[in-house]
Amino acid sequence: MPVDTPASVPLTFSPWDMFLGAGPVVRAVMILLALASIATWTIFIAKSIELRRLRARLMAADILLDDAPSLDGAEDLTRKCRVAHTLVLAAEDERTRSHDIPEDGEGLKERIVLHLERIEASEARRLMRGTGLLATIGATAPFVGLFGTVWGIMTSFTGIAATKATSLAVVAPGIAEALLATALGLVAAIPAVVIYNHLGRQCAACREGVADLTASVMRLVSRDLGRLRPTLSRAQVIPFASREQRIPAE
Repeated sequence: MPVDTPASVPLTFSPWDMFLGAGPVVRAVMILLALASIATWTIFIAKSIELRRLRARLMAADILLDDAPSLDGAEDLTRKCRVAHTLVLAAEDERTRSHDIPEDGEGLKERIVLHLERIEASEARRLMRGTGLLATIGATAPFVGLFGTVWGIMTSFTGIAATKATSLAVVAPGIAEALLATALGLVAAIPAVVIYNHLGRQCAACREGVADLTASVMRLVSRDLGRLRPTLSRAQVIPFASREQRIPAE
């Protein structure tokens, strides 16, 4: 019965066959890169849905705040938008705490602005949550794949030295399996970088929406203070003249 020689054995170079034929270290690198690619697309889908819904709610809340006559009625109008509702509640809370200093309108506006700026910063950090992993994958995946390639080529040359075979047919499978790790590293890194930049632009648009809401809330605060100022002027107590002023000079 004829026996197949190594030269007559058919070689398959499909990605799955190369993965199965790789060593344990290179195979672990490939699995890690595949998981990184899955995480990249999962973050892309989840964040895209989240940011799209958030932008729609921010735009709707901004329209409602533009139509609101005062800050008192804005709380009920913004219940469907968490960010806008938080901004309105913060402004109302600061106004309530400052009820004992009614004539300090400029100071009240300054305190409200400081509070709203901290809320804006917190929302900006929340919007970017999860995108840091994309930056990490984009920066490290090519090097992880390169590590798998170097390790696979080292293993291939070690096997060549052990078998003392110099045929290209013996060297090619191991090198191809090693190079697959580099290819997977690029497959994981390139989409991660593109998606990170795309989500960064979407987050910037949402931050602009939050800034628009902050401006709308401050317009309501300024409008309410403007209405309150004439009332305070009419209610201002006129002090009586002192005794020395009432006694005419002799």
